[in-house]
Amino acid sequence: MVENVIWPAYLDAAKSRSEGRRVPTGEAVDDPTVDEIAEAAQQVGYDAVIERDKTYSREYEPRGRVLIKGADDSSKNDLVQAIAAYVGILRD
Repeated sequence: MVENVIWPAYLDAAKSRSEGRRVPTGEAVDDPTVDEIAEAAQQVGYDAVIERDKTYSREYEPRGRVLIKGADDSSKNDLVQAIAAYVGILRD
């Protein structure tokens, strides 16, 4: 089973592509949390495990990461886009 890692920077509207953002700015959110990402992943239908003590390689402060299990059937980009869309919905 493939385990995908989703870092908050992937969805962060304050980050540039070179800083790690993987979604268009229109889909990005301000300061996403691992809790929001995990909840969104569960809404999409995946098991999510939060690791709070991890730091993304392009950041200095630990914001954690989310491990997504069972995402074999989609590309990582599709997964990140779906999670970004759900984080946006959860905030509305």
